[in-house]
Amino acid sequence: MQAYRKDSKHAVLFDDVDVATVIEREMAGQKQPIVYIIRAAHTKTLREIHQEIRAAQVQAVEQAWEGLKDFGWLPLVVFRVLWPIFWWLKGRSPSVQKKYGGTVGVSAVGMFGKGAGWGIPINDHTLDLTLGGVASKPGIVDGQIAIRDYLSMTLSFNHELIDGAPAARFTERLKEPIESGYGLCKSEAENVGSLPGEQQ
Repeated sequence: MQAYRKDSKHAVLFDDVDVATVIEREMAGQKQPIVYIIRAAHTKTLREIHQEIRAAQVQAVEQAWEGLKDFGWLPLVVFRVLWPIFWWLKGRSPSVQKKYGGTVGVSAVGMFGKGAGWGIPINDHTLDLTLGGVASKPGIVDGQIAIRDYLSMTLSFNHELIDGAPAARFTERLKEPIESGYGLCKSEAENVGSLPGEQQ
């Protein structure tokens, strides 16, 4: 899933899973979304990732946003002229895409509303995942109807790199740890409304 097309015949598969997510920051008196990249996310625990995101939400913008580190010194008028060129280069160079856009994308929109809700990912990665809202609904648990919390989740795949069958298998494998509370301590897993083996 952490691969990019290099040209019409080649793909680059990166070792690291760099997860690009959006955090909201105060800039010039207004809330602005900036891209934050969790480097080598596959080597970190859920707690470490959570703490890293929380730290990025309060640290200086130039520390949290890699694009600002590299381009923040440019005058705004020059930056606006170069921006389309940068996007063109980003779309053609896997290494530039990895540096400024990560290898997979994750966004969460459920915090902006209550109840079920879906989001449509912007598909500029091989895999983009959007987490929507959480809603309580009746479902079948161990042959009985029970109320459970359901997370709305949308996955978007680049079909130039991933076929439908592997994408479906990946989706099924992703559901299992989410539903079981994998990576959470026992009390945290109980709070999400499911324990290992339960289906939601």
